[in-house]
Amino acid sequence: MLSRCNLADNTVDRFTWVVAWSISTLRLPTFGVAPYNPILGETHHVSRASLNVLLEQISHHPPVSALHATHEEQNIELICCYHCVPKFYGASLETEVRGKRQLKLLSRGETYKMNTPNLLIRFLPMPGVDWVGNVQIRCLENGLEAELHYGPKSFLGLGGNHRSVKGKIYETSTRRTLFELNGQWDRTVTMKESSTGKLRTIYDAEEVFSGMKTPIVKDLQGVRSTESAAVWSELSQAIMSGDWGKAKEAKNAVEVKQRELLKEREAKGEKWVPQHFSVTYSEDGGWECSPVQKSVPPAPIVVPLS
Repeated sequence: MLSRCNLADNTVDRFTWVVAWSISTLRLPTFGVAPYNPILGETHHVSRASLNVLLEQISHHPPVSALHATHEEQNIELICCYHCVPKFYGASLETEVRGKRQLKLLSRGETYKMNTPNLLIRFLPMPGVDWVGNVQIRCLENGLEAELHYGPKSFLGLGGNHRSVKGKIYETSTRRTLFELNGQWDRTVTMKESSTGKLRTIYDAEEVFSGMKTPIVKDLQGVRSTESAAVWSELSQAIMSGDWGKAKEAKNAVEVKQRELLKEREAKGEKWVPQHFSVTYSEDGGWECSPVQKSVPPAPIVVPLS
């Protein structure tokens, strides 16, 4: 879907595909008995065809993640920096995802900036997980913006449009609405043209997810020691075998090692520095990151096309 953002010939179609791609990045959250808490410096490097993606955990307290992706064939670059802040509301917990995503269509000279919805975990009266809140997508170069609202179930879980998304695409200068969007982000989202009333589907979750394949290790020697699969290998094996006692031990071993490394750095007066990103922080702007490399190299872990 990412490549379609660049292939469209006109600005409106490209913007529409960017909105659809933004919706496609949401997943149904799942939680295990032994959660994977990212460690400082943990990475994930994966490729699918000419799309190469690299993530790094650039801070542990507070937890901050950075992502850099480049699509060589379509000349696309994606840069993200996220900082999650949990807020408790008695019967629920809402994690505010601070930060922004920048999607650059380099051959088009267009940069799309957007935020991310928040994660709502409800404990009572009906347990559930939802993405909620407002997302804004904006491109200064083509003068278009989109506003999306993600809604949860009702408090009692008996009403409301579960996993709903509604919004509009409009001109920045005139605020004139071009399209209205409506649907469910885990099913389909339709777009209605304001001037003609014409309706079409811009996102079909089943179509997108049905083509996804499980990543495989293509080059074992090229896998970094910081790679998520390597860091949590014993924990993953224990979970898959149903040995929860061993899973707890494996998770604890990783965390103990991290505390020991922290003590060593403090004793030597050393400061940990990210390997793949330059990072800054300010009270006004929050966390900002920029990739060290211009492009992401092919990864030892690949997602098959078919």
